[in-house]
Amino acid sequence: MNALLRCHSTCLSTVTMHCLEMGGEHARPQHIRLMLDCATICAATADLLAHKSLIHNCVCAPCADVCDVREEDCARLREMEEFAVTCQRCAEICRDVACLDHAGILAMASLRPSRR
Repeated sequence: MNALLRCHSTCLSTVTMHCLEMGGEHARPQHIRLMLDCATICAATADLLAHKSLIHNCVCAPCADVCDVREEDCARLREMEEFAVTCQRCAEICRDVACLDHAGILAMASLRPSRR
């Protein structure tokens, strides 16, 4: 979930604090939409994992695909390499989580440290 939330916040902050200010290719509509799509699917996937959804694998695999496309799009633009790495890591984790069954998700959730 941390990787998803990091990717979500990175996408949103990059759009507003980097891409729109850089202009040019960074501000082209397709690039902005892709970054917003990535933020949206990462947030939705994190929400589903937070409540240990039975359909986690139905969203984790497409989330990984969107992160891959965003990573490729960012990698081709200058000054976007660090943002591409965030998406690459999120995609890797989503692919791993998509392979887990529901018992695996429940076991992973039990490994989280409790807050006191």
